[in-house]
Amino acid sequence: MKTSEDERCRSRAAEIWPRTAPIPPPGPPPEKHNESLSATVPLLKLSNLAGMIGRMPESQSPTAPTGRRERKKAATRQAIADAALRLFLERGYDDVGIREIADEADVSTTTLFKHFPVKEALVFDEEADQESRLLAAVRERPAGQSIPAALCEHALRYRMAATGTDARFTAFFELINTTPALRDYVQAMWLRHTGALARAIAQECGLPEDDPGCTALAHFALEAPRVARGHDDPRQAVTRAFDLLEHGWQPTPSKRTRSSGR
Repeated sequence: MKTSEDERCRSRAAEIWPRTAPIPPPGPPPEKHNESLSATVPLLKLSNLAGMIGRMPESQSPTAPTGRRERKKAATRQAIADAALRLFLERGYDDVGIREIADEADVSTTTLFKHFPVKEALVFDEEADQESRLLAAVRERPAGQSIPAALCEHALRYRMAATGTDARFTAFFELINTTPALRDYVQAMWLRHTGALARAIAQECGLPEDDPGCTALAHFALEAPRVARGHDDPRQAVTRAFDLLEHGWQPTPSKRTRSSGR
């Protein structure tokens, strides 16, 4: 019997890196490796990164498709995204065409575009889950933790290269950071959550949903990880940015404030 397109995709999806990979131990960021990414980096998606950095509580986990048709669609989508990321890591984002991705996933380009309207979306296809985790960081933060501190923790956990010795994390974030189209897309993707985050902050503070201060905090919190670009210690750079949101501007000790009349 001829194997259907969806069945082939589901079979391909089953062969990718297991979704139950262990959480890497804490430690200093891994050193860059010179080996070929295709030889050292197994297939990985953004959703897998989030899962390996820290599993979501069951109450936050997205509902898996239950119907047979929905499961087939999900398997097809997964296979396409996995094929795309494998090629991007092996050859670079700009050197891989849409038709090549479709051929690798054994689907038509029409099917690919039904699932992913733009090329960048092949790398970032878990936006709804990202917003859920973002809002949960505010609403479910520990007692006594401030909102800026909770958002800083979220940024370090989900938007920065994870610490540990696993080269897959470094490879994935390096792909994003060295590809202008992906850097711009991921930043625009996060900023689309500004309104939802601002409303969550306002609700937590008992303020009107359109409070400009809440909107400003949401916007700057989502922009903050961008300051890490080019820094030797990106995590420290992000922490410094959130310290500013938490405490306001504080000049560094080496800088003297300008006296009046000077």
